Amino acid sequence: MKKKKRRLSLRNRRMIMGYLFILPWFAGFLIFYVRSILLTGQFSFSKLTPIPNVGGYTLENVGLQNYIYAFREHGSFKQILTTSVANMLIDVPLITFFSLFMAMLLNKKFPGRAFFRAIFFLPVILNSGAIAAMMDLAETMMNGGISTTSAEVSAKAGTELAFSIDYLVNMFMNFGIPAKVIDYLAGAVSRINDIIQASGIQIIIFIAALQSIPGSMYEVAKIEGATAYETFWKVTFPMVMPHIITNVVYTIVDSFTNSEVVDLAYKTALTDFNYGLGAVFSIVSSVVTCAILVIIVRLIQKRTFYYN
Repeated sequence: MKKKKRRLSLRNRRMIMGYLFILPWFAGFLIFYVRSILLTGQFSFSKLTPIPNVGGYTLENVGLQNYIYAFREHGSFKQILTTSVANMLIDVPLITFFSLFMAMLLNKKFPGRAFFRAIFFLPVILNSGAIAAMMDLAETMMNGGISTTSAEVSAKAGTELAFSIDYLVNMFMNFGIPAKVIDYLAGAVSRINDIIQASGIQIIIFIAALQSIPGSMYEVAKIEGATAYETFWKVTFPMVMPHIITNVVYTIVDSFTNSEVVDLAYKTALTDFNYGLGAVFSIVSSVVTCAILVIIVRLIQKRTFYYN
């Protein structure tokens, strides 16, 4: 009798496809990053001294001295770390829900839809290293000329068009809105430019998520007489929840890489040549960010619906 071939279940085939998808990243991580992580950990417990004229370096084991100095004696590390984490926790929900809102608008059919999608993705291109360096060079070359005139015009326009934010704050407080909520909204408005610049990738992911929702679900909701509000919370929002997790993880990592604590670690290691202390800053901030990722992803996953 011929032996029956064992067929993989759909779940196992999808799992294998997932592993194959992340295989190139995982190979690159093992080849390029694992050694760097181990060296960073070693540097954090050592005093690194470069060898002049020869190259290389020597390591002197100092135990926890670098960590003690970072938390007890360094003048700004704890403050910068706390500020970076606080800004991250404030910006992540703002960027996520702003991206979802814009994706829902850009997913509708209207003339020039591709053009407006490109506009929201443009900051991602402009923030790339080569483009940013070119724009900085252009600004430096124009310094004292057109750039000065533009700055004066912008300042004058901002002064003429400005309005008192205190009036709006007092108005919302008279409505009985808590002061903490008002402070949060005021901070969000003050960072609207940063939020827009950081939302390009997230908007694209949400547009892909919205386009993958079966149209039959919306047809059923319409037949049942659901309002647009009910359709959003009963159909759209549950279906994009897995992509919310993706965008939250991306936003946290992106916020971390552009935070002041990363700049402090870079300056300490490569400008002040204190590699041990710079390694401590990198490790501590990375551990804090990973802990935030685990906590937030766990909380969201409990309420996530996966559609098969």
